[in-house]
Amino acid sequence: MLSVESVFAALRDVNDPEMPINIVDLGIVEAVRLARDAEIEIDVTPTFVGCPALPVIESDIRRRVAALPGVSRVRVSFVYDPPWSVDRISAAGRESLARVGITVPQPGSACSSGALPDERRLVPLSIGGDPRDAVACPLCGSADTSLESAFGPTRCKMIYYCERCRNQFEHMKRV
Repeated sequence: MLSVESVFAALRDVNDPEMPINIVDLGIVEAVRLARDAEIEIDVTPTFVGCPALPVIESDIRRRVAALPGVSRVRVSFVYDPPWSVDRISAAGRESLARVGITVPQPGSACSSGALPDERRLVPLSIGGDPRDAVACPLCGSADTSLESAFGPTRCKMIYYCERCRNQFEHMKRV
């Protein structure tokens, strides 16, 4: 039977084209609604404005959800409120990313925790990260790491280097 839960289960089969993580664990699925006549409406919160992967994500969502029995139409909308942040990545998603050498900032920034009123939430405009933030190597666990480049293979990641195991790894930027 078609339900919001069955749509979410199908969306777990849709991976982000730039990272090995499904879009539910990445936290970009904001809402799923069952409309009249078996029409499915899905709101997606992009990781950042202008992400070049959005057309691929939309196409993959439409194809996967349309394959569910009884679905007549799939509507995908990109929404920017609430904004996406790394705090939306699930524990399973963090583990999935760590297995391939991608670390994620710990959840709980003042921007996304709800600790501040809306008008006081500020987004730090930093591309290099705070050097006081230790980023543990996902490959060996060492905190003896350093920022090598504020620019990674995608706009949402940067490159760190582990002095202990001498490997590079990617770290998602806090947005």
